[in-house]
Amino acid sequence: MYKVPPAPHDDMHCLYRDHSGWLQGWLRRRLGDRERAADLTQDTFVRLIASTVAHPLREPRNFLATVAKRVMVDHLRRRSLEQAYLEALALEPELLEVSAEQRVILLETLLQLDAMLDGLNHKVRQALFLSHLEGLSYAEIGERLGVSVSSVTKYIAKATERCLLFALDAEL
Repeated sequence: MYKVPPAPHDDMHCLYRDHSGWLQGWLRRRLGDRERAADLTQDTFVRLIASTVAHPLREPRNFLATVAKRVMVDHLRRRSLEQAYLEALALEPELLEVSAEQRVILLETLLQLDAMLDGLNHKVRQALFLSHLEGLSYAEIGERLGVSVSSVTKYIAKATERCLLFALDAEL
């Protein structure tokens, strides 16, 4: 008799049932915060569901720990960026105060920029910022970074390519 293979959601259910408690404890020990650990446990499984893991895992805890580390890093990066934004905002004069809605939009934009530039070399990011935020010429950027104008041109091209690919991915 032919046996129907389990559906991928059955595997995910078993993975969640068997390992979510362990993962939450693992995260709680690292974060020192029960609620944040619970949230990140759920985020980890949401990320798994969104991925294409359709086969049973040989080492589910190792796999879950790897995915959870990535979720935790994303969370910590987001929290750090939010804190830096709030600190910068606190230094602004009251005349420039923005509404709560504008703050959310600005924060989302900062998070998108952070994701867009994630993984780029430090000098590539610096060249992009110096060009677009400070309006420096490529020669001035090269002087600041201690590299040639040719290198600055390559840095800007690489950063621009990353931004365009990110924007294209966002549209899909």
